[in-house]
Amino acid sequence: MISFEEQTKTFHLQNDEVSYLLQVDAFGYVEHLYWGKPVRAYHGGRAYPRIGRSFSPNPPGAKDRKFSLDTVLQEFPGYGNGDFREPAHVIRHADGSTVTDFRYRANDILKGKPALPGLPTTFANQNEAETLKIMLEDKLTGLQLTLLYTIFRDFPAISRAAVLTNGGNKSVRIERLMSLNVDFPAGCFELLHLPGAHKRERQIARETVTDGVKRIDSQRGASSHQENPFLALVRPETTEFQGEAYAVNLVYSGNFAGMVQQDQFGQVRFGIGLNDFGFSWTLEPGDTFYSPEAVMVYSRDGLNGMSQTFHTLYRRHLLRGKHKDAERPVLINNWEATYFRFHDEKLLELADEAQKLGIELFVLDDGWFGHRDNDRSSLGDWYEYAGKIRMGLKNLAEEIHKRGMQFGLWFEPEMVSRDSDLFREHPDWALQIPGRGLSEGRSQYVLDFSRRDVRKNIFRQMTEILDHVHVDYIKWDMNRHMTEVHSALLEPENQGETAHRYMLGLYDFLEKLTSRYPDILFESCSGGGGRFDPGMLYYMPQTWTSDNTDAADRLKIQYGTSLAYPPITMGAHVSAVPNHQTGRVTPLSTRGDVAMGGNFGYELDLTKCTEDEKAVIRDQIAFYKAHRQLFQFGRFYRLISPFEGNSAAWQFVSPDRNHTIAYFFNVLSEAAGPLKILKLAGLDPDKNYRHIETDKIYGGDELMNIGLYLPLFNKQDFASYKMEFEVVYE
Repeated sequence: MISFEEQTKTFHLQNDEVSYLLQVDAFGYVEHLYWGKPVRAYHGGRAYPRIGRSFSPNPPGAKDRKFSLDTVLQEFPGYGNGDFREPAHVIRHADGSTVTDFRYRANDILKGKPALPGLPTTFANQNEAETLKIMLEDKLTGLQLTLLYTIFRDFPAISRAAVLTNGGNKSVRIERLMSLNVDFPAGCFELLHLPGAHKRERQIARETVTDGVKRIDSQRGASSHQENPFLALVRPETTEFQGEAYAVNLVYSGNFAGMVQQDQFGQVRFGIGLNDFGFSWTLEPGDTFYSPEAVMVYSRDGLNGMSQTFHTLYRRHLLRGKHKDAERPVLINNWEATYFRFHDEKLLELADEAQKLGIELFVLDDGWFGHRDNDRSSLGDWYEYAGKIRMGLKNLAEEIHKRGMQFGLWFEPEMVSRDSDLFREHPDWALQIPGRGLSEGRSQYVLDFSRRDVRKNIFRQMTEILDHVHVDYIKWDMNRHMTEVHSALLEPENQGETAHRYMLGLYDFLEKLTSRYPDILFESCSGGGGRFDPGMLYYMPQTWTSDNTDAADRLKIQYGTSLAYPPITMGAHVSAVPNHQTGRVTPLSTRGDVAMGGNFGYELDLTKCTEDEKAVIRDQIAFYKAHRQLFQFGRFYRLISPFEGNSAAWQFVSPDRNHTIAYFFNVLSEAAGPLKILKLAGLDPDKNYRHIETDKIYGGDELMNIGLYLPLFNKQDFASYKMEFEVVYE
């Protein structure tokens, strides 16, 4: 998969689906050659032409005025010695300068994939991947930079990371260290990214790349609702099913920055990594710093091809633990049913109704601890609220298990309320700047998880609960972004390390917690989808997709999320109407059909449902269970984008292509509306399929190329239509 041509110093990472080429030039710089469709061998056709350009200087010692770092395509560029574009690294030296001249020193090719200490990463064994290590050195300072490239055997995917070691005798300060950089030759590109807001996450934005810099980032201490650490460059002609896409996704849950820059010659620089805003890291002699991993995916089969690579790669090489390949349970969460107003009897009434309908997991959300009756107290006090759970959590869990269901519990371990025993005892444990006030969000503060003593205390409190209460599922929430990012234990010159040390502390905590309780299914949450990223998925195999449970809004949220993340990672619930976030009324059937696009569950008061509604819910649960393997482990196709019109459609196809279920959603009714045709995808063109509802037979090629007319939804808003087909065996 990785070859090295010693004479030309050319590296070729290749498999059946992708090629990636780079070369060490005569000056010792690592140049980028190519990323795209696979080629058998490289014979020098993409060597960068030596053309003199005005105001593009030559590096020290260069005798050829036609070579400039300002024009050549590079793998990991710096700034200050000729390249005026955005750098991948900025390192401040002891003399105050920021020029670092990394030149090639050596390389190594390894079987398998090494881990990055303290960070979540994709993983692979020696038969599934190969890794290239390119070692660079700045001879003046002794700094050593190692670029890591892992190519996966079965995917058009390459992971990247940068490792910086201080081999000198003076400390330096890292001010920027990206995880990857790719320089493309001139050509037309569009940028695809996922902006949003709380309750409106991962909306698809697509815009033409023009001259200048476009920055996609989060400075909130989390990957955020507002942006996602995913970017893709696509060709103007790229659609869901055709055209090229070059995507990157950062395996990190904190501040990140993605960057696209088109230079004066139409060349495009593309990178992602830690956000350098407010960041600095002192690297002492002998110390090493690891950038987070970035995953690169190439697709020649449009956006669906890109997404399916991410989906399968993450399911096989990112998710871990016993739940990775296990069917996920249908759950009921009490939050929108009761909010903080619950007691033992109400919870058991809800559980009784859930059990009758076939629900498998009962989740007790916020309000069971401290003296929490609203969102203004008790975070940080992880002991039972005896006045509310009078029988005790242990007995409540036993009662739930007696009903044949699993029991789940909500935590928000990274936060503390002003009104809490923990804050009264340790006010300095919250992130804060001495002498300044503490900004409040949701009446809470952020605990300093960069501190070992803070993590130790919260870990002890959680384990005291989990060691004596039979908990099968944990919802880990995080409902506030960071302000006053300052740690009491760090020196003034090291305060720029706080946000990243927080993430390293969080990852250390999660590794210990998930290892101690391997049987618990963990779901991450941050006000819904505010930390939906590969970093969290490494520890918790699913994420609550959004606090917005409105079916119409969820079409866009789940559609956008699927660009990078598989449906099995998306929590999706049916809630009551009028919807608590939008006030919208949608049919129960549509709410169920939308929620089946992820890990299925309910978030409403079942005791208030009519018998007719309960009958619908019972049928929904039975249908989902019967087809759970398809929904959770099948191949997912986006068919019609809700961002481009009044409808949406998606489809699940079994791995053997013998079974498929497609959903069509019509958002608003139209007077004299057009007749619409839906074409399916991913089927075997040589097989015949039976439509389950009508018993009619269609060819796979017929369903994909000709398609079927959809019903006309007259005077019916928010309608859904389901089609199921199975292969006909002759």
